[in-house]
Amino acid sequence: MPGRDGLRRLEPVRSPSVTDQVFEALHRQILSLDLAPGTKVSEIDVARAFEVSRQPVRDAFFRLSQLGFLEIRPQRATVITRISETAVLRARFVRTALELACLKAAIQTISEPDIRELERLLADQEAAVAADDRPGFHALDDEFHRRMCEMAGQGHVWSLIRDQKAHMDRVRFLSLASSAQTAFADHVDLVDALRRKDAAGAEAILGTHLGRIAAVLQAIRGEHPEYFDD
Repeated sequence: MPGRDGLRRLEPVRSPSVTDQVFEALHRQILSLDLAPGTKVSEIDVARAFEVSRQPVRDAFFRLSQLGFLEIRPQRATVITRISETAVLRARFVRTALELACLKAAIQTISEPDIRELERLLADQEAAVAADDRPGFHALDDEFHRRMCEMAGQGHVWSLIRDQKAHMDRVRFLSLASSAQTAFADHVDLVDALRRKDAAGAEAILGTHLGRIAAVLQAIRGEHPEYFDD
């Protein structure tokens, strides 16, 4: 509430709870395929591994099940869900709509310092591709797209995109051996279009970039059919 000087009192920063920490750790392991689709998990084993009680694990499991990554079955083993092609394509649709809206806003206000920051990210991405650092490239890819949302003045949108794109991420991670160079090249072209304030060109590049998941999905399904649902 406002103080006597008219300024709003700062809200205390909330530290991540134990449930948050367990959720984030499991979420990362699921998206990176460290916990592969079809893997059985138990509250007892996870609690023991993280040295926590079962309640925060139970809460984290529930959150993951709500996102579609865990199948909790009474009296049966809890398993990491297999990849749903329908969920991936729905996530692609939502992500594309949100990111294109952010891009349209960003191209109106993007500054030279913004461009230089994106170029620094490109340099880091190029190094990750050269080193075949797939987790590193995946993180830098996310950072690139997150910063574009922030440059549009819509940083809050990234949390929505992050939740939606999670179903894409398992496919993306599996494809990085062959697709990281292509993704990097798309980013280079996108920054060039932003520098020139070429709105139509930037939107076309981003649409193509995010749309590649459809072709990648079929290739990955052919290579890893055991990871996909029927």
